[in-house]
Amino acid sequence: MFRLRRLADQPVLAPITANPWERAAVFNCAAVLHEGRVHLIYRAADKDFAVLRCPKPEEALKFTSSFGLAVSDDGIEFTREPQPLFQGEGEQEAWGVEDPRVSKIGDTFYMVYTAFGGRSWEDHRIALASSPDLRTWQRRGVLLDEPNKDGALLEDMYDGRYLLFHRRVPHIWTAVSPDLKNWHDHKILMETIPGWEGLKIGIAGPPVATRQGYLMIYHAVDKKNTYRLGAALLDGEDPTKVVRRLPEPILEPELEWEKVGHVPNVVFSCGQVVKDGFLYVYYGAADQVIGVAGIELDEVVF
Repeated sequence: MFRLRRLADQPVLAPITANPWERAAVFNCAAVLHEGRVHLIYRAADKDFAVLRCPKPEEALKFTSSFGLAVSDDGIEFTREPQPLFQGEGEQEAWGVEDPRVSKIGDTFYMVYTAFGGRSWEDHRIALASSPDLRTWQRRGVLLDEPNKDGALLEDMYDGRYLLFHRRVPHIWTAVSPDLKNWHDHKILMETIPGWEGLKIGIAGPPVATRQGYLMIYHAVDKKNTYRLGAALLDGEDPTKVVRRLPEPILEPELEWEKVGHVPNVVFSCGQVVKDGFLYVYYGAADQVIGVAGIELDEVVF
């Protein structure tokens, strides 16, 4: 059993009201260690989320999500770019792009993200973009043409194929592809368990290779809509199999800015990095700001 410890008692990123595209919220971010520096590709919103209380998306209350970029030498203090890195395009991204997760496979960065069309609350699709440098991105289209979220690619090939983690509510699923276009062998990887993860679960960042196997951090939601982070160990030879699963969360809302915000009582991660033997886990808090927690990688024992 292990738990993450907070590395800062304040958010590492918060909205900037002078920037219209990120004035309401900065949260759920991909995290990548590149050229020795931590890069966060974070979700930003231009308006509050009052529309979430409506039975369907209402144009008058529309918010738009885009991605920003922030970079850090130490994983705590970040410098961010003043303009969006990646914004919604076309009908399927009319309400923007959400919850990026980035994996490096070979020399290419692949970003799996949610494309939200806003025609209904189910109008979200997993989409893919690729980049050689984390700054210039090429869209590769929708991966799964179904209501689906929380997608991430394993950074290693699995039997010569790409391995995708995704969510068909309420469980975490996997699928494989030879070409990042056609996905096969969909199966449940991990199911919900009554209690703190009883409503739904979804992957956080791409699984991390450790000496025991792959560490998979995931978010879990209970019947009161409190979001926590959990951890599971995937088989090092066959990451479509769960070896162990911790019975208690590794992080849960405790600080004021994790409990109060656009969506209360939320810690939600889309990415982590390992730097100098330390695991940094970045998380959206209350759908408004970004925090960081971590642990020495050697202390991650199942």
